[in-house]
Amino acid sequence: MVYADLHVHTDASDGTLSLSALPDAARRSGIGAVAVTDHDRLHPGLSAPVAERDGVEVVAGIELRVEASDQRVDLLGYAVDPTDALEAELDRLQRDRVNRGRTIIDCVEDRLGVSIDVDLDDGVGRPHVARAVVAHPDTPYDRIGDVFEDLIGESDPCFVARDVTDFETGAALLRESSALVSLAHPFRYPDPEGALALCDHLDAVEASYPYDEGRGDDGRPRPDSSLLSEAVEAYDLLETGGSDAHGTSLGAAGLTKSEYERVASRLPRP
Repeated sequence: MVYADLHVHTDASDGTLSLSALPDAARRSGIGAVAVTDHDRLHPGLSAPVAERDGVEVVAGIELRVEASDQRVDLLGYAVDPTDALEAELDRLQRDRVNRGRTIIDCVEDRLGVSIDVDLDDGVGRPHVARAVVAHPDTPYDRIGDVFEDLIGESDPCFVARDVTDFETGAALLRESSALVSLAHPFRYPDPEGALALCDHLDAVEASYPYDEGRGDDGRPRPDSSLLSEAVEAYDLLETGGSDAHGTSLGAAGLTKSEYERVASRLPRP
């Protein structure tokens, strides 16, 4: 049974769950601990690395995308107490997100001949654009996935790449400010073996998450899962896990209570 969901997005980035609604959402799923890991942003409502909110342990985290050689991967920082250097880098990334969002919106509006309502605030991402397109009565779209497939997915006409931090810098910034740094969803990348090799510089790897189903994003067969166990042993890694939730349902994947206790032993207590 999942006790801890350590990969959850809120409306501070591209999720829909508010921080105030998080404890109820956790309890509905039988979850006792949640890590808020918004994209390239620390949730402004979390002032402590770990805190208790209405009976639920909430870990202040982040999901930071980084450039590692020939692919981009995501790092999860847990129990973040931000340094000035991390905050400066996140400010830079958020300015890039806003500029990128404006460019994407201009392209989508031009192609569809409509004006869509998107707040260009910190945390803005492509899901905000897709939801706005679906919500508009004068577009042909009623599914967010179709907007990604036709307009704003990679290689589509309105896609704009984000500026991201290089791996060495990102890993160093998170190590300086976080109690634990993990590689997110290792089999999601074009080169999972190369991604797992990066764990030599990390504390943990996300071993439980609710997608892949044997194949990567490009449809190719998923590599032998023994790669994960080999990396855990080679680099003496903790295992983290979470649902990567962007909605209001939690616990699709995560850690049991005993598994979370091993992670929690590395975190400050609330």
